[in-house]
Amino acid sequence: MPTADPQPSFLVFGAPRIEEAEIAEVEACLRSGWLGTGPRVAQFEQDFARWRGVTPSRVAAVNSCTAALHVSMVAANLEPESEVITTPLTFCATVNAILHAGLTPVLADVDPHTQNIDPAAIEAAITPRTRAILPVHFAGRPCDMDRIMAIANKHGLVVVEDCAHAIESEFRGRPVGTFGDFGCFSFYVTKNVVTGEGGMILGRHEESIARARILALHGMSKDAWHRFSDQGYRHYQVVECGFKYNMMDLQAAIGIHQLARVEANWQRRRQLWERYDQDLAGLPLQLPPPPEPDTRHGYHLYTVMIDETRCGIGRDGFLEAMNTARIGTGVHYLSVPEHPYYQQRFGWRPDQWPHAVRLGRQTVSLPLSPAMSHADLARVIEAVHGLIPA
Repeated sequence: MPTADPQPSFLVFGAPRIEEAEIAEVEACLRSGWLGTGPRVAQFEQDFARWRGVTPSRVAAVNSCTAALHVSMVAANLEPESEVITTPLTFCATVNAILHAGLTPVLADVDPHTQNIDPAAIEAAITPRTRAILPVHFAGRPCDMDRIMAIANKHGLVVVEDCAHAIESEFRGRPVGTFGDFGCFSFYVTKNVVTGEGGMILGRHEESIARARILALHGMSKDAWHRFSDQGYRHYQVVECGFKYNMMDLQAAIGIHQLARVEANWQRRRQLWERYDQDLAGLPLQLPPPPEPDTRHGYHLYTVMIDETRCGIGRDGFLEAMNTARIGTGVHYLSVPEHPYYQQRFGWRPDQWPHAVRLGRQTVSLPLSPAMSHADLARVIEAVHGLIPA
């Protein structure tokens, strides 16, 4: 009897490209006996600072971008219950970090073209209680930081940039994360630089980063991790009620080599992005718009919009069909006000932010990773053409 054709392997959404250098570094870390915060974290911080053109005293590695956002807002000394304006088209961590810092989130709708927070909506959302703006550089596309910083300077507001999608992104020749008081980066497993879990804070002022570093390690005095080194035991003092947010050397061992290849990986993702643009152009999908002039896109998420009336299939039906074809996809994101927790706590109604809600109900992120082969890409494109004919 003929045997059934084997199922194709599942194409994991956002699978990282891990090479031998990372594997060898992790092995060396394991053999060293130093797994927690130590010399590899310090090296990763130094490498990141050098890459972004700042001094190491202006960066602090932590265990997630969520931690980076939380610690940054605490370090900013915002009074309790102050309002922080952010986007409704983001992962829940953005809003949760505001809440964990004892602050009040206020949502401002997105520009339907860029999918980034609309500066005009920020201006309209400002009240006497507003103390900060938290823009998210969505999918790798930089926000209009000139307009956002002008609003912040006009009203005396702190700016905390969520750069989870945008480690390589630039606005008018300047890296994102360097405009505001703080820039917060993610090294989660699907991100453009990977440590498995991890984050980084980049601060405008050294004293703010010094405090953030203390807050991220239980509130213990500077360089408390040296207490177990070969330099002899060092006493520490707890100077604040801090958090357990430190990065481990095991994570940094991966990140050191990931960061060294950041440009090569960006180039590969750009190639994949351009191929998607070319091969999907004739379909009734809404594709991502091209990068704005004088910007550098991070090419983190390739998000398409599926309007059922135009495409003949709904967004959720498309997700299920792609999964049946053993192709992983993502949803970035169901808008924040659609989640029951925030509706119950704040009385938010989705129709208050119509652009974010429409995008959140239509969006699908196609696989995009430097680990993808040409065959992987062709397989995704063929599947999309099979579901949404021209």
